[in-house]
Amino acid sequence: MEDKDLLVIEHLKQYFPVAGSKKVVKAVDDVSFTIKKGETLGLVGESGCGKTTTGRSILRLTEPTSGKIIYDGEVLFDSENKIKKNMVPYRQKMQIVFQDPYASLDPRMTVGDIIGEGIDIHKLCKTSEERRERILGLLKLVGLNSEQANRYPHEFSGGQRQRVGIARALAVNPEFIVCDEPVSALDVSIQAQVVNMFEDLQKELGLTYLFIAHDLSVVNHISSRIGVMYLGNLVELAPADELIFHSVHPYTKSLISAIPIADPKTARNSNRIVLSGEVPSPLNPPSGCRFRTRCPYATEQCAECQPEWREVSKGHFAACHNIEKIN
Repeated sequence: MEDKDLLVIEHLKQYFPVAGSKKVVKAVDDVSFTIKKGETLGLVGESGCGKTTTGRSILRLTEPTSGKIIYDGEVLFDSENKIKKNMVPYRQKMQIVFQDPYASLDPRMTVGDIIGEGIDIHKLCKTSEERRERILGLLKLVGLNSEQANRYPHEFSGGQRQRVGIARALAVNPEFIVCDEPVSALDVSIQAQVVNMFEDLQKELGLTYLFIAHDLSVVNHISSRIGVMYLGNLVELAPADELIFHSVHPYTKSLISAIPIADPKTARNSNRIVLSGEVPSPLNPPSGCRFRTRCPYATEQCAECQPEWREVSKGHFAACHNIEKIN
């Protein structure tokens, strides 16, 4: 991993208007972080917390409401200075692996054509033979056979389809990949194979990942650093081991306590933190700290003002009024 910021996100916001109303859904609300070249940043949180929307907004698959996106020193989006770079040249550098291996592949196209589509758009091969060799090489790289190039997506298992999705992302020689819950729809045994493949590809090709997932144990295995999101906000960010063993935010602590433990005796003696209540609606989030309605440590201050995003130790950031009291 190089000590150079490949991606810088500043005050990213993604609001969606509600039809027939003046209200907006604040899916991502003032999120900032950086990803270094060659690093894997994991992003975790409950369903609906804004993880996927963050990834899609970074790639501008969904145009952000406001904020700043800097990729390799180039400002791709800056709402304040009204900068919106043409993304076509950057599509080759920035790719995504989608969550659903069933819905993300065109059922009318062969696997070879699905992988080759990006190659054709960016004109990366001069001859049809070169294109075919490139496609077969990508299939081999992700653990599939060359004979499978002429098959259709319905002829593959879920794990194989996700490998096709990964090959499609790699086809244009990207530097940065958003991995949007790439293993959540797969069997547990297949999950391990795909996660290990991501690690091998990163070492071989020098890739940088934003790895979005629900499972903290999976994210901890692959990530250099982990960010935790709750209701559109980033609540904690730290190196992976630091977050798992020395988390300071009560929401992060509850997520860590929910990680399954293989040993039944240890699991019985573990202290599970069960949160009360339901996740509030992003259409009408609580005032102040958004986690306060479910937090056992909430005070009047939590309702009055939003906690400051601050560094609690080197490289470890969190947003909570009661860090000292809790820890």
